[in-house]
Amino acid sequence: MSGDRRIAPPTLGSERETLRAFLDYHRATLAMKCEGLADEELRQRSMPPSTLSLLGLVRHMAEVERAWFRRVFEDNDAPMVWSDTTDFQAAYDASASTRAEAFTAWEAEVENSRRIEREAGSLDLAGRQPRWGEEVSLRMVMVHVLLEYGRHNGHADFLREGVDGTVGA
Repeated sequence: MSGDRRIAPPTLGSERETLRAFLDYHRATLAMKCEGLADEELRQRSMPPSTLSLLGLVRHMAEVERAWFRRVFEDNDAPMVWSDTTDFQAAYDASASTRAEAFTAWEAEVENSRRIEREAGSLDLAGRQPRWGEEVSLRMVMVHVLLEYGRHNGHADFLREGVDGTVGA
């Protein structure tokens, strides 16, 4: 990993500015954990029988971004990226994936999520979560996705250490 170029979230700011900044910080953290690694290293699995890898996490987070922003606020029927059956586990199997494929999909979903959030008049914007069949607010979605990144960035810490011994933020 090269130097830490992430932008720290503000210590003061509105709820929306804070949520947006923490999401972007965690998105940058996942990208940073993958810096400087070849496709083969990014596909390196944690331990059998798990298919968990850094590349699998990137693919999974593309699915998370799509499921919680695009499918909730724009198109409940939008297909998932790597699964026809809304199987989030399918994204973890990155055995035939490449950095280019995974990051292109993830970055596209992140940009779509950012656009949806920017265009929303309020964090109270409601959308329908198709898996739950319930209305959810943009606020809840942002917090949920932030928690997903927090959990999976912890996995990314261990995975990166296992690949080349690199530790740290």
